Amino acid sequence: MSSNPEVLVQERSVPATQRHTLLEDLQAIVAGTMLMSLGVTLFGKAGLITGGVVGLGFLLHYATGIGFGKLFFIINLPFYILAFRKMGWQFVLKTFSAVLLLSIFSELMPLVLRIESLTPLYAAAMGGLLTGVALLVLFRHKASLGGFNILVLYLQERFGWRVGLVQLVLDSMILLLSTLTIPFSAVAISLAGAAVLNLTLAINHRPGRYIAM
Repeated sequence: MSSNPEVLVQERSVPATQRHTLLEDLQAIVAGTMLMSLGVTLFGKAGLITGGVVGLGFLLHYATGIGFGKLFFIINLPFYILAFRKMGWQFVLKTFSAVLLLSIFSELMPLVLRIESLTPLYAAAMGGLLTGVALLVLFRHKASLGGFNILVLYLQERFGWRVGLVQLVLDSMILLLSTLTIPFSAVAISLAGAAVLNLTLAINHRPGRYIAM
């Protein structure tokens, strides 16, 4: 330990790493998926799209009419193999639980919330913020919503790449594909929502910034 008084103060000011309890993890997964379901609902009601597997679910929903929750759950199934190999069984279990809850909450949302009028730009901004905060909550409890979330978390842990920036690149690719199914104006507004979502992650989820496990 250093004898420098300033260094001693800094060392004492850094708290020891503390693991989340099971109850804290459960609360985070429920809260994160509830926030995400509301954000997804705003995107859907405004006819917008988002990135990642959520965006793929939207594209298939718009194309087939099948419920988003069902499609989202099915699309995520192959990604659990990568998650188990790279992130461990606890991460897989938490992610599976989060995906299942989001699928259920999304299917139930029309029964508890009816939106008569919604401005697309507001839906993009608020939806992006809600989904960004939701992912932040899940990431900090070693969980995700599967799909690209698994890949970007692995890349951050392996190479130190920013989650938000990598996700933004992947989301932009999904948005480009969405031009085949939704109007370009909706895609442009959706891009603003994706920017809000990923900037929220890039600013608030950095390696070494959050020490709880």
